[in-house]
Amino acid sequence: MREPRLGDDIDDFCVRCKRITNHAIVSVVNAEPAKVRCRTCHSDHDYRHEQAPPPKVDLRKQALFNEVLKKVSPDGAGKATEIADVPDLAELDDGSDAADAEAEAAEGDAAEDLEEAPPPPPPVKKPKAAKAAAKGKTRK
Repeated sequence: MREPRLGDDIDDFCVRCKRITNHAIVSVVNAEPAKVRCRTCHSDHDYRHEQAPPPKVDLRKQALFNEVLKKVSPDGAGKATEIADVPDLAELDDGSDAADAEAEAAEGDAAEDLEEAPPPPPPVKKPKAAKAAAKGKTRK
């Protein structure tokens, strides 16, 4: 197989399109493509050898979601993901239960303060004639 040249067609994973598409080689380093341009969306990126980047999974968010699913269906059949190494919420906690309790207490106090405050009065709308009189203009 001949070495790649500038402008040659090559398949690669496009980060903008999120799929493998046709690309044009933009730069070559050591007889291998270094940068490519997607022929669909025209974005330039490094050559990825047709490999998608690893998924960005927020483990804390995933663990919280799994906790909610366990409460909904306790049998555990409805896991949010098939990734086996997502830890439970208890494993992610770093032992700062006191700080969490203080934060929850502060949120509870703020909610009680909001419940006790009366609602603000509705805005009063002035008729157009009153607005004109307030500005010093009168109709003739």
